Amino acid sequence: MSSDLSPHDADDVAARHDPAYDELHASAEFAELRRRYRSFVFPATIAFLAWYLLYVVLSNWGGDFMATKVVGNINVALVFGLLQFVTTFAIAWLYSRYSTDKLDPLARELDERFVELTSRSGHGGKH
Repeated sequence: MSSDLSPHDADDVAARHDPAYDELHASAEFAELRRRYRSFVFPATIAFLAWYLLYVVLSNWGGDFMATKVVGNINVALVFGLLQFVTTFAIAWLYSRYSTDKLDPLARELDERFVELTSRSGHGGKH
């Protein structure tokens, strides 16, 4: 698959990017935004994958345990499977709250700074 851009065109595009991006990227606020994002996403991802792996491992090698009846014909495997969905929605809800409280205010501040930097440099603040 070939690109319509020559290597020189890509270099020209990279050279023309707005210097405001470099300034914001180097700022302490941007580093803090990345740190906050990663402090939620990485542990949540690891926890969910560990929980899912436990479900898979128990399904493969803990058949007797997973076949244990909980109520009527509902067994542990069905409960674990349904809890995978519950966990997915719970993590999404928690991330939404975390983002609203911890990420969005800082992102808005960085966006306002970007608009200020680009309007000062004559780019009109479009992004």
